[in-house]
Amino acid sequence: MTTIAARLQAVLSRIDAAARTTGRSPQDIRLIAVSKIFAPAAIAQARAAGQFAFGESYLQEAVGKITALSELNLEWHVAHGQQDGEQREGGLRPSAGVASPEGPLLLPLERQAAHGQQDGEQREGGLCPSAGVASPEGPLLLPLEWQAAHGQQDGEQREGGLRPSAGVASPQAGPLLLPLEWHFIGPIQSNKTRQIAELFHWAHAVDRLKIAERLSSSRPVGLPPLQICIQVNVSGEASKSGVRPEETLALAQAISPLTGIRLRGLMAIPEPTPEIGMQRARFRQVRELKDEIVSRGIALDTLSMGMSDDLEAAVAEGATLVRVGRAIFGERPPYPA
Repeated sequence: MTTIAARLQAVLSRIDAAARTTGRSPQDIRLIAVSKIFAPAAIAQARAAGQFAFGESYLQEAVGKITALSELNLEWHVAHGQQDGEQREGGLRPSAGVASPEGPLLLPLERQAAHGQQDGEQREGGLCPSAGVASPEGPLLLPLEWQAAHGQQDGEQREGGLRPSAGVASPQAGPLLLPLEWHFIGPIQSNKTRQIAELFHWAHAVDRLKIAERLSSSRPVGLPPLQICIQVNVSGEASKSGVRPEETLALAQAISPLTGIRLRGLMAIPEPTPEIGMQRARFRQVRELKDEIVSRGIALDTLSMGMSDDLEAAVAEGATLVRVGRAIFGERPPYPA
């Protein structure tokens, strides 16, 4: 059976190949693993393989997962003496390898082995709190160490000095483990804005000024701004959320001054088609729309577009975030009624 780790690596290889084919750097493209419907254990497996950014569409389900998996982030902060006020945008803070008194931080499966934990003893998601018990393989590499170990130069690193990894190991350690980053990628209703503003790092589907204002006012003081994208209904589908392309500039101009949120770019989910030319044309339209908005003085740097079946076309047209679920986690089970 193909593992989540293997499928994750296959998706990253597709992104890498698509980027290089079109003359782009693969490091300019981040992968969001769409984990909606899948259990916390599946997210833990992907995280142990190096993935740290996850996309959710159903708020109540997501709240449960964030709660169940929050101890993973807590361990990272505790092991490195990080206080809440020290984290940078997105909840991530690069480290140069400061260890806890107990030793380096372990990956989930390593922790179970080190503690002799049996299947019946583990909590949901296969995770158990740890204060940094060392694995037999050696310490876990932290972001800046990982860059040094893999010859990564300053100019190659992405924002925050962090680069997602699908399990590339250093000579001393297992895969890189970064704090979880949560992306809300589904339609946003007014009554859901408070929890989204409180719990997520990104919201990809803002299509009304009212939603942006509610997210802005609900973002807790002390947290970095919520990163947002405007969803564009580039295919004109009546059943799909999103602002019409011709209305996008005006919405961006209204949103950009808001505090509590930061407008980063545009998101699109074009109507599915097997025609590569049509895929590229729709993604190109979104890119050109972003370029037009930038030319009007609004600094956008993000294009959230591309999924399991069309990520190559999206990358070719400038995607910086791709959202992939099925190709990583397998066929999605039905959503519980």
